[in-house]
Amino acid sequence: MSKMKTKKAAAKRFRVNGNGDIVRSQANKRHILTKKSSKRKRALTGTTIMKDCDFGLVAPLIPYKF
Repeated sequence: MSKMKTKKAAAKRFRVNGNGDIVRSQANKRHILTKKSSKRKRALTGTTIMKDCDFGLVAPLIPYKF
């Protein structure tokens, strides 16, 4: 049986923390920043844990991270 392949685009966007949760970066911080408040832009900084409903979609894309 051949090895499972990791989707490289997903591997660059997601990582797994120590608890086994998938961590992703926040969206909406790339462009059109002038109309967004400073508070909103600060809140979008950093990473967040992926929701349980999306876990099943992303986990098969990065099989060797678990």
